Amino acid sequence: MKSVKIGLVGCGNVGTGVVNCLDSNRTLIDARCGMELEISVIAVRDIEKRRDACVNTDLLTTDIEMVLNHPDVDVVVELIGGCTTARSVVTKALENGKPVVTANKALLAYHGSELFALAAKQNSDIYYEAAVGGGIPIIKALREGLAPNHINRVYGILNGTCNYILTRMEHGNIDFDCALREAAEHGYAEADPSLDIDGGDTAHKTSILASLAYGEWLGMDAVFVEGIRDLALEDIRNAREQGYRIKLLGIIKHETNSIQVRVHPTLIPVSSMLAKVDDVYNAVWVSGDILGESMYYGPGAGANATASAVLADLIDVALNLKFESAHRVAAFRRHALYNTVIAMDEIRCRYYIRMAIDDRPNALATVAHIIGDAGISIASVVQKESESNSIPLIMTTHLAREADVRAALAQIRSQDIVRTAPVLLRMEDI
Repeated sequence: MKSVKIGLVGCGNVGTGVVNCLDSNRTLIDARCGMELEISVIAVRDIEKRRDACVNTDLLTTDIEMVLNHPDVDVVVELIGGCTTARSVVTKALENGKPVVTANKALLAYHGSELFALAAKQNSDIYYEAAVGGGIPIIKALREGLAPNHINRVYGILNGTCNYILTRMEHGNIDFDCALREAAEHGYAEADPSLDIDGGDTAHKTSILASLAYGEWLGMDAVFVEGIRDLALEDIRNAREQGYRIKLLGIIKHETNSIQVRVHPTLIPVSSMLAKVDDVYNAVWVSGDILGESMYYGPGAGANATASAVLADLIDVALNLKFESAHRVAAFRRHALYNTVIAMDEIRCRYYIRMAIDDRPNALATVAHIIGDAGISIASVVQKESESNSIPLIMTTHLAREADVRAALAQIRSQDIVRTAPVLLRMEDI
């Protein structure tokens, strides 16, 4: 049986998972692609570091160039992350005519366009299933399974750390800081969790999904990003009382010839399937014009989940090499059906608004008057009782324009009846 030689760049948690899972399922994997997948060299930063017993230390090197130029390496797997060294690794591998498998969402979000163009020029491939959703095959679903569909909407829970924090805040009745500490204790949050909790990681993945759905590599400038760092337990409770749960969503929609791409905490109905996705799990809900609605759910991170996606890509690469069919399924195919990204100020959705106002006559009327003058229709109002002179006020709106809502809240903040600055969250009726 012919073999495909793999050069692995990076052997941390995910890289070790790839080695281990390839070893444990070798017979099955080889049978499914009709070739033997064999790791021939592994580039690491420190050869002396203790590693899992599955990693053959005889294959280790600190020389990345040796991996990229090795005549026996048929495919390069990049698992080091970041955008500097990783960009150089992927570029050099493609220039050498070697297909690449990567789990690097940031690299693709920022530099995907140039890398796909280089792959096409060199008649090589980039596979990146593991870059979005861990082990969930959402890249393959959008690129292949849903290829006949115009994609109307995509909603994604794409960061396990944030989903765990939101789950614990709601079910544990604990604040954000406490939930973040728990996430760190369980190994779900990094020492510096900023990329997760400020929405950056979700934004990288959302940009990739939007680019696949709409045929134009968008990069990061098109994505509005708002994280969960400032989310209050009070708002999670209020949302649940009104039949909603709060999730950090990547949201992708099209309207006529325009699209919107945004990431932010979002109230969604408790009855929706997406609202039932808890803890570190990921899910992506897609609406296509032919298929209708579908949802893809599973582990969004972890060594085995990511390794599953990397190995699935390696099987595709092996089949391409076996039948000499590079670009059999293009990593990204430009079709540019929707080429205008709607500015965040111009999007229309429903809103949740919370503030505290003075307990005095006409205070609520003043707030309602400002909102009405802005052309915003109020869907519900809850004015909670309080023993103090400050009354909690929770409102939801019908569809409204973002700029109008923000302008109204700015005017409300200037009123002497307002005790706390208004909190604004967006709603989606999935």
